[in-house]
Amino acid sequence: MDLQQPHAGTSDQAMTLGRRLGEVRARTESLCVPLETEDYVIQSCADVSPPKWHLAHTTWFFETFILLPFAQDYRVYNEAYAHLFNSYYETAGTFFPRAQRGLLSRPTVSEIYRYRSHVNDALQALLMSLPQRSAHDVLARMELGIEHETQHQELLLMDVKYNFFFNPIKPVYRNVSVTQSTVTDMDWQTFAGGIVEIGHDGVGFSFDNERPRHHTLLQDFRLADRLVSNEEYLAFISDGGYQRPELWLSDGWHTINTRNWLAPLYWLNEGNDWQQFTLSGIQPLNPNEPVAHLSYYEADAYARWDNKRLPTEAEWEHVASTLPIAGNFLESGSLHPQVASQPGLTQLYGDLWEWTQSPYTPYPGFHPLPGTLGEYNGKFMSGQMVLRGGCCVTAQKHIRATFRNFFRPADRWMFSGLRLAEDR
Repeated sequence: MDLQQPHAGTSDQAMTLGRRLGEVRARTESLCVPLETEDYVIQSCADVSPPKWHLAHTTWFFETFILLPFAQDYRVYNEAYAHLFNSYYETAGTFFPRAQRGLLSRPTVSEIYRYRSHVNDALQALLMSLPQRSAHDVLARMELGIEHETQHQELLLMDVKYNFFFNPIKPVYRNVSVTQSTVTDMDWQTFAGGIVEIGHDGVGFSFDNERPRHHTLLQDFRLADRLVSNEEYLAFISDGGYQRPELWLSDGWHTINTRNWLAPLYWLNEGNDWQQFTLSGIQPLNPNEPVAHLSYYEADAYARWDNKRLPTEAEWEHVASTLPIAGNFLESGSLHPQVASQPGLTQLYGDLWEWTQSPYTPYPGFHPLPGTLGEYNGKFMSGQMVLRGGCCVTAQKHIRATFRNFFRPADRWMFSGLRLAEDR
C-alpha cells in the first residue's frame, strides 16, 4: 500500500484494522503459549532472536512509526526500549547488537507483555479517534505494522525451532500428529514464453519491493508439479552430492566444507536410519515429504545434479498468479511440510518457501517507502536470493503471488525447499 495515496471510508477501515490488529497481536502471543519462561530468552546463534525480542520489537514498531508521530499525548512506555528493540533502522536511532539479544535478562517476559498491552490500548484508542489530517497515513502504517507482525510470527517459530534443536535434549514445542501419505510421481507442466506482467498492481496491500508492476520476457519453460522429496534428495546424498565440487557454486562449495554440511539442516543420521528434528521433536525422516531447510547453494547443487535448474521468480509468479492461494499454512496447525499426495500442479503456496535463481534486486522503477520506513526492504537488495510461495508457518492471508521473500544463499534455518525447472 502506497503511504502517499488516500483511502475512502476511513471509519470502516479503522474498524476493520482494529479487528485485524487484535487478532494478529493475540495470535503472536498464542504462539508463545507452549514456551516456558526460560525459552523466551534463548538465542542460539546470531541469526535467530529470542521470542521475547520478537514480542517487544513488533510492539516497538507500532509505537515508533504510529503512536509517536500520530497519537496526541501518547506516553512512551520506557525510553530505553527505543534502543533495545530497534532492529536495524539506522535513521530511527541506535540499536542493541543483534548477536547479543539473548544476553538480556531484563526487561522480563512479564514486563514485555505489559508493554504490549500498553501499546495495544493506545493503538485501539488512536483508531477510535483518528486525526483527520493524518488518517490516511495512520491507516496505511497500521496495515504495514500488522503485516510486519505477521512476518515475525513466522520468524518466531523458525527461531524457536533452531533454539530447541541447539539443545541436546531436543525439546518439543508442540506435539502434532503426522499424516502418512504416498507422494505422487513428479510430473512436468509446460508454459509458453512471451512478454508477461509481474509485480503488484497496487490494489490492496503490498510491500514496496513487490512494486511496480512491469513487463518481463520469459522463454518457454517447464516446471515440476511438486517440490523435491526427501527420498529424491537422499539419492543426491548417496551419489556423493556433498563431495562433488562440480555441482556447487564456488561460494557454496566453500560454505559446505567450512561448515561441514553433509545433509539438510535438522537431519540426523542414526546408523542407517535418518531422522529429522521438527517442532514436534525428533521424528523418523519421511521419504515422501518435501525436503526442507535447504540453503540456496544446496537447492542449486541438487538441480545441477538432476540436470535441471531452479525457476526464476518471474516464471514462478507467472504460474502461481493463475492459482488460488491454498495450501499448508500456519492455520493448518501442522507446523511442518506435508506430502504432495494429489496429482497436478501443487505446493506452489504453503509447505515450503521455494528458492528461485533470481537475485533480490529492485524492480524497474522501484521506489522505497519515504523516510525511515524506506529501510524496511530496499536496503537489503544486495547479496540475497528470492524465495516465493510461503510455508507451513506462514499465515495464509499474508501471502500473494507477488510476495517476494529473500534470504542470503547460505541461510537454511527458515522453512525452505526447492522446485525444479528446465528450459523447454
